[in-house]
Amino acid sequence: MFVWCMDRVALLPCVLVIWSSAAFIGSYIFAVLEGHVVPFVPYISDTGTCIPESGLFGFMISVTAMLGAATMYTRYKIIQAQNLRIPFVSYWFNLASLLTGVLGCIGMVIVASFQENSVTTVHDVGALLTFICGVAYIFLQSIISCKACPQWSKKGTCYIRMTISVISIIALFPMIICASLDGMKLYRCEIGEEPSPYHQASAVCEWVVAFGFVTFFLTYIKDFQAVTLKISTEIHDDF
Repeated sequence: MFVWCMDRVALLPCVLVIWSSAAFIGSYIFAVLEGHVVPFVPYISDTGTCIPESGLFGFMISVTAMLGAATMYTRYKIIQAQNLRIPFVSYWFNLASLLTGVLGCIGMVIVASFQENSVTTVHDVGALLTFICGVAYIFLQSIISCKACPQWSKKGTCYIRMTISVISIIALFPMIICASLDGMKLYRCEIGEEPSPYHQASAVCEWVVAFGFVTFFLTYIKDFQAVTLKISTEIHDDF
């Protein structure tokens, strides 16, 4: 039985892009105004470590994770439907991409739930899970887009997605290496303490990867405009 229909599924990635951008930028502005971080490119997590911006950061990042998972699942169903008409990618490859993306979203929830200065190890594991799985997801999706060309995707879109993926992969490695060289120090809300060059380099790369995700999901909007999402409910007689 038809229960619910969303004609404009393109609103999903659109809301994700707007909300996630607001989460990153809003927390940054709040933390800088409160004097809790240096203005020049702090870690994203640093902008949500201190009170009161930590509450805003945790809430908005958790919602971003849910929107991201919903967008990824919708993308998975779109590819599944397209593949039934013209096969271009295996079922398992599509599923692996979805599961990888969902793991990244789980990492975001961990980052939002466990503050950097309270449960540092768990927070760092969540951050690594977010960025590594997130980069892997957009790379796998770029491959799927290339396989779907020209039936379901345009060459220009494929080039844009693959470029974003490559840039994100390139930025991921110095982000992790520089963070390791910096010693993964526990962040403290102290004014006047200047971050090390390794810290700043890692933070710059982190912002590049984060907005790589945002830009990548922005490319989903056009694909989602031609999609209608339906949810149906079926009651079994033997219940």
